[in-house]
Amino acid sequence: MKNLLPRHALFVAAAAISLVWVWTKGFGWPAEGGNLINLPGFFMDAYNSGNAAAFLTIGNLFVWGVFLVWVIADAKRIGLGTGTGVTFAMLSLLGMCFAFPLHLVRRERWLERRNGLADAR
Repeated sequence: MKNLLPRHALFVAAAAISLVWVWTKGFGWPAEGGNLINLPGFFMDAYNSGNAAAFLTIGNLFVWGVFLVWVIADAKRIGLGTGTGVTFAMLSLLGMCFAFPLHLVRRERWLERRNGLADAR
């Protein structure tokens, strides 16, 4: 990727590593009787696993909900378009840890290009 800032490289690396790491656990859940298509069941299993898991589940559920609303509205507002926002919302089904850092990179690079800052690095 041309002109990739160090923080962008860090964000992309975090997205890739987290995607692999989170799904090694995600694919283990069906082996324990879970169903990846049943998102409410997924959250309830995590919630019912103890207080620490419930704490993290509640936080993740609300952050995900806010992200879904924000990413679509933000993409439209800055000129990336609703479709881009919906794409990142759908990518969040793979994991917020994956979609959010990728959206930040896409957003920053778009704003820099739009504002003519890409060549000023």
